[in-house]
Amino acid sequence: MHEHLQITFRGMSPSPAIEALVQERTERLAHASAPIQRCHVVVEQPHRHQHKGRGFSVRIDITTPVGEVVVTRAPEGLRLHDPLQTLIREAFDTATRQLEERLERRRAG
Repeated sequence: MHEHLQITFRGMSPSPAIEALVQERTERLAHASAPIQRCHVVVEQPHRHQHKGRGFSVRIDITTPVGEVVVTRAPEGLRLHDPLQTLIREAFDTATRQLEERLERRRAG
């Protein structure tokens, strides 16, 4: 599975803890849905704005035999200070739901 996973960090240093979380969630996703052919995860800490804080954004681009799923999570407003781990989990949960829906549609069709 790891040969299909690419993790990119932008505006921040790579984090072994974040890499481990992404790997774990990718493996869990692969077991719950269609085989993953490619998974690219971008973890970004956008520009530092003094008044807005330093929120993170997460983008997951997954390719499987049933199609491609792209999920983006970027906090807004009061959620600006959500932990990065929370954004990653939410993004993978959304990707899992989308892939499961595609699998169901494929089975039904």
